[in-house]
Amino acid sequence: MDEQALKDLLLRENPAFRKLNEEHRACEEALEKLRRKAGLSAAEEVEEKALKKRKLALKDRMYIMMEDYRRSR
Repeated sequence: MDEQALKDLLLRENPAFRKLNEEHRACEEALEKLRRKAGLSAAEEVEEKALKKRKLALKDRMYIMMEDYRRSR
């Protein structure tokens, strides 16, 4: 099963994976709002850095879940 098919399967069948994906998407949306600004304040720069770290951590957790699923089959 390819990566996208596995992701789609887990999104349908696994509520925890779906929640991680929703949080990941929310981080991306917040980052996109910050990217649209002409300049960021110091607080916004800190927020941007925190969002990027959170987004990466969520992605890592999603990939671990995908690997765990592959191993269990």
